[in-house]
Amino acid sequence: MAQPLGKKDDDQEDEEYSPFLGIEKGAVLQEARVFNDPQLDARRCSQVITKLLYLLNQGENFTKVEATEVFFSVTKLFQSKDTVLRRMVYLIIKELSPSADEVIIVTSSLMKDMNSKTDMYRANAIRVLCRIIDGTLLTQIERYLKQAIVDKNPVVASAALVSGIHLLQTNPEIVKRWSNEVQEAIQSRAALVQFHALALLHQIRQNDRLAVSKLVASLTKGSVRSPLAQCLLIRYTSQVIRDSSTNIQTGERPLSDYLETCLRHKTDMVTIEAARAITEFSGVTSRELNPAITALQLFLSSSKPVVRFAAVRTLNKVAMTHPLAVTNCNIDMESLISDQNRSIATLAITTLLKTGNESSIDRLMKQISNFMSDIADEFKIVVVEAIRSLCLKFPLKHRSLMNFLSNILREEGGFEYKKAIIDSIVTLIRDIPEAKETGLFHLCEFIEDCEFTYLSTQVLHFLGNEGPKSSEPSKYIRYIYNRVILENATVRAAAVSTLAKFGSMVESLKPRIFVLLRRCLFDSDDEVRDRATLYLNTLEWNGSGGETDKGVKEFLFGALDVPLVNLEASLQNYESSEEPFDISTVTKEVKSQSLTEKKVPGKKPPTLGLSANGPTSPFRAYENLLSSIPEFNNFGQLFKSSAPIELTDAETEYAVNVVKHIYNGHVVFQYNCTNTVPELLLENVTVMVDNFDVEEFEEVASKSLKALPYDSPAQIFVAFKKSDGLLATGKFSNTLNFIYKEVDTTTGEAEEEGIEDQYELEDLEVVPADYMLGVSLLNFKNSWESMGPDFERIDEYGLGVRESLAVAVSAVIDILGMKPCEGTEVVPNNARSHTCLLSGVFLGDVKVLVRLSFGIDGPKQVAMKLAVRSEDAAISDKIHEIVANS
Repeated sequence: MAQPLGKKDDDQEDEEYSPFLGIEKGAVLQEARVFNDPQLDARRCSQVITKLLYLLNQGENFTKVEATEVFFSVTKLFQSKDTVLRRMVYLIIKELSPSADEVIIVTSSLMKDMNSKTDMYRANAIRVLCRIIDGTLLTQIERYLKQAIVDKNPVVASAALVSGIHLLQTNPEIVKRWSNEVQEAIQSRAALVQFHALALLHQIRQNDRLAVSKLVASLTKGSVRSPLAQCLLIRYTSQVIRDSSTNIQTGERPLSDYLETCLRHKTDMVTIEAARAITEFSGVTSRELNPAITALQLFLSSSKPVVRFAAVRTLNKVAMTHPLAVTNCNIDMESLISDQNRSIATLAITTLLKTGNESSIDRLMKQISNFMSDIADEFKIVVVEAIRSLCLKFPLKHRSLMNFLSNILREEGGFEYKKAIIDSIVTLIRDIPEAKETGLFHLCEFIEDCEFTYLSTQVLHFLGNEGPKSSEPSKYIRYIYNRVILENATVRAAAVSTLAKFGSMVESLKPRIFVLLRRCLFDSDDEVRDRATLYLNTLEWNGSGGETDKGVKEFLFGALDVPLVNLEASLQNYESSEEPFDISTVTKEVKSQSLTEKKVPGKKPPTLGLSANGPTSPFRAYENLLSSIPEFNNFGQLFKSSAPIELTDAETEYAVNVVKHIYNGHVVFQYNCTNTVPELLLENVTVMVDNFDVEEFEEVASKSLKALPYDSPAQIFVAFKKSDGLLATGKFSNTLNFIYKEVDTTTGEAEEEGIEDQYELEDLEVVPADYMLGVSLLNFKNSWESMGPDFERIDEYGLGVRESLAVAVSAVIDILGMKPCEGTEVVPNNARSHTCLLSGVFLGDVKVLVRLSFGIDGPKQVAMKLAVRSEDAAISDKIHEIVANS
C-alpha cells in the first residue's frame, strides 16, 4: 500500500532535483562550448548561462583566461533572435565585467540593440553599456542616453536614469550635463520614471544646498504624482528642514505645511513617511506632533501587516522621547499584543511599557506573560530592556517587575537573553535599594541551574560585592558553596573568591568560611586550590582586624589601578631575568577605543552591564582614570561626572568632547580628542582654557598630549580650583593648540618639520546643576516627613509664558539637576496644574528634597511654588537662589 510522503521526504526530493546540486565550475565551462555550435540551442544556452551566473554569485573565482573564453563565446550569442537568451546574455556580460580591450567587441552589438525597435533590447543594452564602458566611450553614446531619458517608453527611460545614478559615481561631469533632460523626466506620468528622475536630479545637486532647497520647494507645489517619488521628496524635504531650522529662532518651519498635507495622502506609504519625518523633527512641538500621531493611530487597525508594523515602529520611537503624545494610542496598541506577527506584537508591548502609567503595569505584566513564550530571543531582549526602564521610572512597582524578570529567567533561552535579564536585575538592585534583597535572592536561584559559565561567574562576583552588605549575609553562603561542589573549574574558582569576600567583610562568618575554604584545598583544579590557599593564608594571618586587615582586603579584592590591556602588554614584553616584574612600571594611561574599532561590522560596543570585573558604571571608570593621574591625587573624593558634551561639529577634522568632573574644591575638564585626518600627526596638543570672566576659578594643573595620531583617541585634562563656600559657575572658552606634521599614508612616516596651529572649540559652561547629583527615592513622602521642616524654605515664582506645563517642568528639572521621583516628571495632557517631586545630593553630601507645584492660566503664564527641605539651611537657600537667578 502506498505511503503518503512526509514533509521530510518532500524536502529530500527538492534537494535531489535541484538544478544546482553538485554543480562544478569545470563541468560548466565544458558545457559553455555549446555557445560555439553552428546551430544554437537557445534553451540549452540559457541553462548554461544560468549555471555560470549561479557560480559567479556564489563567489566562485574565474581566472582571467576562463573569463575571457566565456566572454568571447557569449558574444557569439548576439546572432540569436531568441529574446529570453538575449536577456541572459545581457546579464552574463554585466557579471563578467570585461576589460577595456574586450569591451570594444560587444560595444557595436550593444549600441545596435540600444537603437533597436524592441524596447526590451534598448533598456537592457543601456544598462549593460553603462556598466562596462569607461569615460571615453561614454562621450560617444551620451547623445543616445539623453534621448533615452526622455523616451516615451518608461522602461527605457528608467534604465537610462538608473544608469545615470551609477555613472554619477565615476563620471560626474558628464552626468551633470543631463540636468535638463532629467528635469523633463520628472514631469513624466510613469511612477518609476518620476522616482528615478528625482533621485538622479537630487544626487546631481546634492552638494549645492541652495539648489536642493529650490528643487524641493518647486516640487512640493504638486508636480509629483508618483507615491514612490513623493516618499523620496518627503525625505529631501525633511533634510532641508533640518538644515534650515538651525537658522530659525521663531516661527514656522519651512515646508512643514507640505508634510502635513502628505498626512492626508491616499497612499499609505506616503502618509507613513510624512508622519515619520514629522516625528523626527528636532525640538518637535505637540502641535506638530499630534496630526502625525493621529495618522499613525489609524494605521494600527489596518488589515495590512506591513502598515501596522510601520505605524507601531514609528510610535515606538516617538515614545522614547514623547511618551505622553503616544498615550492616546494605548487602547489600539493593546489589541496588537495578540497580533499574529510577533514583530508587531513586540513593538506594541515595548511601546505600552514606555507610555503606560503606574496603574496599568499589573495588567500589562499579565498580557506579557502569555506573550513571551511565542517570540524569539531577540524580541524578548527588547521587552526585558523596556521592563527595566519602566521599573526605574516607577520604583514602587519593583516587586512585581522583579518577580516577572525572575520568572522568565527560569524559562528556556539563549545566552544574550539571559544576560539581558541579569543585567536588568543588577541595574535595579543598584538603583533601587529596596529591591536589593529580592534581587540577590533571584540571582542565587538562577545560578543553581545556570548553563552559562560566564553568567555564573559574573553573578558570583556581584554576590561577593553586595551580599556581605545585606541584612542577612549568611543565607547566601549555601548557594555559593553549592557551586564549589557542583560546577566546572572556572565557576568553582569564582565561588572560592566570593566565599573569601564574605569571610573578609563579615567577621561573624569568618570561622565558617574558613572551614569551607579548607575543603577547597583538595580540589582537582590547581586554580581553585591556589585561590583557597591564598585566601586562607592572608585572612588567617591578619585575622585580628585593624589597619593591616584593611590593607589585606584592598590587596585581595581592591580594584586594579592599572588598565588590564596595559598590564597584558607589559607582561608580554617582559623578558625573564633576575629582576622580578615591577607593576609600577605599567603605564596608567587609558587608550580609548579607536574609530576603526568602532566601525568594525558586527562588533558590539562594550556595555556597562556586567563586565569581566563585575558591574561597573561610567562614574567608576572615570574615578579609576582620574585616580591614576598623580596631579589630581590630592583633590579628594570625586563627587560627580557629567555626560560628554560635544565641542566640535561631527564633520570637522578634529573631534573633541568634554566631561566635567566635580570635586569638593576642584573642577577637572577631561577633553576627549580624536584626530580624524589620516594625513596629519598632531604633537604637543594642549587645550588653552580662558576663564578671565570667571574669577571664582583658578587653573592649578593640566595634562597635555605629546602626540595625537590618526584614529587614536586620547585625553587632555585641565584642573581648576574653585573658591571655598561659593557656588562657582561661569563660561569658559576653549582653544585646541598643537603642532601638525604631514604624514605619508603609505609608509606612515611623518615629516620632521611641523607647523603650529590652533582650533577654536565651542564654549563650555559650569552650571549649578553640575553640583547636584540626582538620587532616586522609592517613597518620597516618608523621606520628606523624616527630614522635617527645620530647614524648609518655601517661595513662589513666575516662569512667564510657556508652551505647556510639561515644558516648564522639564526646564526646572534641568536647572536643578535633580532626579524626579515616582514618575512625577510626566505631566498629563492638557493639565492645568501639576506637582513634581525631586531628590538629590548637593556637593558636600547634603541630601536635598524638592516639591514643585505648577499652575498655568489662560495666556499660558506659568506660576510655580517651590518647597525645599535639606540637611543644611544654607543649601535650602541656595536652591531658591539658583531658581531665582535662572
